[in-house]
Amino acid sequence: MKKTLITIAFIWPFLLLAQTNEGAIRYLITHNWVKKMSAVTYISQQQKDKMNYMYGNDSEWKKYANLYFNDTNTKYEDSDEDPNSEDYQYAEKKATFFITRDFVNNKAYDVTDINGRMYVIEDSIRVMQWKILNDMKEVAGHVCMNATYTDTTRLQHVVAWFALDIPINAGPERFNGLPGCILEVDINNGAVVISADKVDMKKLNQEMALPKKKIKGKRVTEAEYQKAIDEHYEIARKNQTIPFWGLRY
Repeated sequence: MKKTLITIAFIWPFLLLAQTNEGAIRYLITHNWVKKMSAVTYISQQQKDKMNYMYGNDSEWKKYANLYFNDTNTKYEDSDEDPNSEDYQYAEKKATFFITRDFVNNKAYDVTDINGRMYVIEDSIRVMQWKILNDMKEVAGHVCMNATYTDTTRLQHVVAWFALDIPINAGPERFNGLPGCILEVDINNGAVVISADKVDMKKLNQEMALPKKKIKGKRVTEAEYQKAIDEHYEIARKNQTIPFWGLRY
């Protein structure tokens, strides 16, 4: 028995290396408007109290998104599924949006918007400055470790949970750069939670194909996109308006 355990321990790393990592992950994205408001430092308490009064009982809004991955590439996009109850579903015009990563060539190709203005971001992959911790928990059937990151522009404290048994440094939205796929992201203690509820290891077909038609939008580098985010927040501060209405998170 002891010899068998030693043999398994020896060959297990090689089995992981030989394994093809390919599949799809569905994420449930939950926005809590009241918690998001509480993190906006320049909004008055009166405005926050008003928001809490208006939305306190119905403060959450949800949506699904999908991450498709293999050993070298990923594609993330919104899902056609709607997790909200029928009372809270509404017809939303689906704008062009996707986030792709080519890890072999260190290339990012993303299409997203700020306040309805489309941006096409083509650059090398941007990696957040994570601090890896040693807490553990299960997400969607996978044991995950946690890491933290602070976004000083958006005033966001981010906690990510990544799965070591899915060895790709990708994740939902534009989060990446950890030694395992990010299965959960918690922004500002529940203001936004992006959590995998289904991980399906399977052979992909055309899920990672890009649109064939020309994509309209301002073509920018990563630095130019980050500058646009900074300007968006600066305008919101000057006007004392809520900054996150025009952003995904």
